[in-house]
Amino acid sequence: MKIGIVGCAGRMGRALIQQVMNTPGCTLAGGTEQISPAIGQDLGVLVGAKPIGITVGNDTAKLFAAVDAVIDFTSAAATARHAALAGEYKKGLVVGTTGVNADGLAALRDAAKTAPIVHAPNMSVGVNVLFALTEKLAATLGPDYDIDILEMHHRHKVDAPSGTALGLGEAAAKGRGVKLGDVARRTRDGQTGARPVGEIGFATLRGGDVVGDHTVMFAADGERIEISHKASSRSIFARGAVRAALWTKGRGPGLYSMRDVLGL
Repeated sequence: MKIGIVGCAGRMGRALIQQVMNTPGCTLAGGTEQISPAIGQDLGVLVGAKPIGITVGNDTAKLFAAVDAVIDFTSAAATARHAALAGEYKKGLVVGTTGVNADGLAALRDAAKTAPIVHAPNMSVGVNVLFALTEKLAATLGPDYDIDILEMHHRHKVDAPSGTALGLGEAAAKGRGVKLGDVARRTRDGQTGARPVGEIGFATLRGGDVVGDHTVMFAADGERIEISHKASSRSIFARGAVRAALWTKGRGPGLYSMRDVLGL
């Protein structure tokens, strides 16, 4: 399966290149950047491997035309453009970009009318199991248990709470049969008063080189349940994304999640 990487010179882009090169059944068919000194550099050399005869380009439409699927860990604005290209060329698109706004989500839904689109706030297999467990626990434990989601990432991360934390909040809200927007508390500062029943809270930490830590806490009188996932390498996201790209082969148009890919 011919796979292309947009944003291939970034931290995740390089991890994706290495994962595609090391996964049976995959061929690295191209990679693009828009403004980067990496343009024109061999993709193999870019990740410290032997030259493979394919260089970093800047024509994203050309990339979509040449591959079976594209993996995107870029920015919300770029993802909307990539979704339009996936729909136009009817190619699989795997989106791990966080912070996708309403316009980007609309673009993904439009593309899904003609192409298989996989979009998830986190591509890790383990994190997607955590989503499923969070939904199940929220449904089972009920409103007597206060829910808080704690996440920590490296100092360079630009969005907060993380897309994964918000995904965990969505899973908890789904388990309770409510809308996250109606019960979420993003920050607490000063005289906040007593905690409302049913609130789902978020706490964000930033520092160092932390790849990604997430904990969901269910706290009630007399006991507390905590479920956590700690990422020590970006390779887990790359593995999941490549697995999702392979899953799109022969798949009909639609907007899918990693839970679909994993059969959860």
